Amino acid sequence: MNLFRLFLCLVLLISLAACEPDLPAIKTGAPAPAFTLERLNGTPVHFPEQYRGQVVALRFWADWCPYCHAEMQALEPVYHRRHEEGLVILAVNVMQSPETVQRFAEELGFSYEIALDRQGEVMRRYQVMGLPVTFIIDRQGIVRSRIIGESTPEVFEQAVAGLL
Repeated sequence: MNLFRLFLCLVLLISLAACEPDLPAIKTGAPAPAFTLERLNGTPVHFPEQYRGQVVALRFWADWCPYCHAEMQALEPVYHRRHEEGLVILAVNVMQSPETVQRFAEELGFSYEIALDRQGEVMRRYQVMGLPVTFIIDRQGIVRSRIIGESTPEVFEQAVAGLL
């Protein structure tokens, strides 16, 4: 991986997050901010309306993030085990082209939903300062926890288990 490219992406993420300092903080116990994005397949995502009654792991990621690779693969078995109980993983890609995202998803072989945050608007709304970040949202659309940085399958499953 090109270290200079990683540095530039981090600077971009931090500067974009600073563009909207008046956004309210995302707090545990508060409703998850709503948004509409496009899925990788072109259909719209209306969050949280389309996910009422499900537990959502809202994951922010990019292919240049060194921690996202292993984590996304590691969460796949948890997703398969818990999906029937109502777990949804919505992987929000931050500011990358659909072609890049498609290539990455195919390479890693994960099957959960992908949404494209092409301009970084949702990332800013959720005040994401680094990648990966995962918000755990309950069946009523309330933020219950946040995992900053790379998660293990055990930590992830523990975060969602009590909500399923």
